[in-house]
Amino acid sequence: MSKIKILLVDDHAILRQGLRQILLDSEDMEVAGEAENSAQAIRLAREHQFDVVVLDITLPDRNGIETLKLLRRDQPKLAVLILTMHSEKEFGVRALKAGASGYLTKHSAAEQLVNAVRTVAKGKKYIGAALAEELANSFGTESDQPLHETLSDREYQVLCMIASGTALSEMAAKLSLSPKTVSVYRARVMAKMKFRNNTEITHYAIKHQLVHCASTP
Repeated sequence: MSKIKILLVDDHAILRQGLRQILLDSEDMEVAGEAENSAQAIRLAREHQFDVVVLDITLPDRNGIETLKLLRRDQPKLAVLILTMHSEKEFGVRALKAGASGYLTKHSAAEQLVNAVRTVAKGKKYIGAALAEELANSFGTESDQPLHETLSDREYQVLCMIASGTALSEMAAKLSLSPKTVSVYRARVMAKMKFRNNTEITHYAIKHQLVHCASTP
């Protein structure tokens, strides 16, 4: 029986080593490639054939959600499993809408990771209880949805960075955008969420437990 060929994408070498060992303990799996950033992941996915990509959201050169979209654009049938420190509340629904086959946090047990890889390799979705609840909530009426769910992915990134106290110039550099463009996204966030200043954005992010998303590039 052919093995499931996996591409690991995470910028921490020690973590990749641990994940590799967990997966290699299963006879039906093979870690066929590793990448420490988005650019490497996209290049490897184009040059080699993988069955599953295990992808972190926090990468040094590009947001994992954007990486997911690029991978799916090149290979629509490629299974991408998000494995991240960010909770389902922060990015779970966004990841699935962007084309992820499943979503796991790094607090999950090793058996969950193995089961998730096997599930998405078969073309199925892997959705845990916490993400299932978030998905159910996302189908409520518009008035029931948290305001941040109305934001685009880029607007959400800007909200997170503002909440972390990131300066405009630093935001522009991290997002590879001009300061003027970042200002436009900030204005959209303020308009959609009816905020008057950055302090209100920060208070909202803390209240809705979105502060960890601020570490995402």
